[in-house]
Amino acid sequence: MSNAVIWMGGEGIEGIPVVCRHATPQVGLFSFYAASGNKMREPMGIHSNAVAAPPQLLLERLKDYGQEDSFALWDELSPEERHLLLNDIQSLDLSRIDRIIRCSLRSQGLPVAAIEPVPESWVSSVDERTMEHRERWWKMGLKAIAEGKLAVLLLSGGQGTRLGSSDPKGCFNIGLPSGKSLFQLQAERILCVQRLAAQAMNEGSVTIHWYIMTSPFTDDATGKFFESHKYFGLEADQVTFFQQGTIPCISKDGRYVMETPFKHYRVENSCKVMLIAERIEVAKSPDGNGGVYTALKSSRLLEDMATRGIKYVDCYGVDNALVRVADPTFLGYFIDKGVAAAAKVVRKAYPQEKVGVFVRRGKGGPLTVVEYTELDQSLASAVNQQTGRLRFCWSNVCLHMFTLDFLNQVANGLEKDSIYHLAEKKIPSIHGYTMGLKLEQFIFDAFPYAPSTALFEVLREEEFAPVKNANGSNYDTPDSARLLVLRLHTRWVVAAGGFLTHSVPLYSTGNFTVDFACSVMALLCGGLTALFLCWRKPRVHMPGKNISCTL
Repeated sequence: MSNAVIWMGGEGIEGIPVVCRHATPQVGLFSFYAASGNKMREPMGIHSNAVAAPPQLLLERLKDYGQEDSFALWDELSPEERHLLLNDIQSLDLSRIDRIIRCSLRSQGLPVAAIEPVPESWVSSVDERTMEHRERWWKMGLKAIAEGKLAVLLLSGGQGTRLGSSDPKGCFNIGLPSGKSLFQLQAERILCVQRLAAQAMNEGSVTIHWYIMTSPFTDDATGKFFESHKYFGLEADQVTFFQQGTIPCISKDGRYVMETPFKHYRVENSCKVMLIAERIEVAKSPDGNGGVYTALKSSRLLEDMATRGIKYVDCYGVDNALVRVADPTFLGYFIDKGVAAAAKVVRKAYPQEKVGVFVRRGKGGPLTVVEYTELDQSLASAVNQQTGRLRFCWSNVCLHMFTLDFLNQVANGLEKDSIYHLAEKKIPSIHGYTMGLKLEQFIFDAFPYAPSTALFEVLREEEFAPVKNANGSNYDTPDSARLLVLRLHTRWVVAAGGFLTHSVPLYSTGNFTVDFACSVMALLCGGLTALFLCWRKPRVHMPGKNISCTL
């Protein structure tokens, strides 16, 4: 059904554009005072059950939690507005939210154990790996995948706001010659691993289940994007979408921030516009990518995984154009080490690089991640005299592997401890933008709960091409990510025995993607003929590699 946009004048609503979303126009609930624009507060016959005062029991509960100010504007609200506000507050788990607020505020300023560098023995570095190790891990990983023991978990709750788009970030096209979105690149890598596992184990078919965490802001658009692209070749029933939660934004003393997010309109049979309510509700924000643990538990997807026979979960963020989804080598390493959690890491490029690093919290303590904003500059610049590397050099790039048993443990542990990170932000409120606190959990909050953890070094030029900022920024842009993808694919072509008539430039210049695509002429890769689907989409088949070669 198409939306009819109606522009009405007079009766106090002059200049308000209204979208009529009903095939049969609905009856309005309120009228207006001419010129003044004030709403009449008298109900028009359908609010005989209007709430005159907040329910006493609910008011007492809010007082117990110090949130009675949520009804401060009650007397100024229309019956419809009161009804909407009540529904909003009654939808909150007040006791849980109170526990989270109290625990999180109380944790601020408490002394924490000093950090220490990660022991070298806990990291599998690129330099020390042998071909024998890689081949053994590769085969172990493919075997587990063929047996249906691996699931892939994508963190995709964010919008592409910083990229200049309101769409889910996974819908973003970084400008590859193929025009593929981040979602498509990742889906095709899953398809590739499925084929490799089936071939290696002589299986008819192999399925990797893909769990995708969205948010209330991206869920509908994400589902429609997958449907419109026919799930990029995957089966629809092997993809499960679920939403992360939201949590109230609070003032510095822990009270809910109230906001007016939008206005409601209805239309009469004559299409005369009537304003229902200027809704007032508790301001909320997503609970961070670490909300995935609570979301998996509350949606019973951990049980779903167990029912499917899944033992291991590969977890990653959507905004990495080079992510190796369901990497058999990493999975094999994880199984071989017998740990509860593992993470791929890259070496920090320079002391001031804006990435979190893995550290050991306290002498003999667990691994955790310290954000760059929390790392003292003297520590960030400290050098290990024996290795010549930075002492705190292992960067977190949100590429993790967990056992299913550990995910259950983390979901319970984080919920029990109820400690969230507090971020001071400008928050829209009924008084305009105000400084307040957003509460978030991060995916790496799981690591302190792990009885055993291993780190697996990868090369950033092969597995880390973040897409976080719009073109024109200094780093992590679609242009920089595209260049990293093209450079890697160029190296694959050369390693396979092929050649290019022109090389990919070492830096971003104007129309380098078209130059690159046009320069690829023909390849003879170690006796294998490269197949070109068209001049814009060169494809190179490389046995034994977990790659998607179509640009």
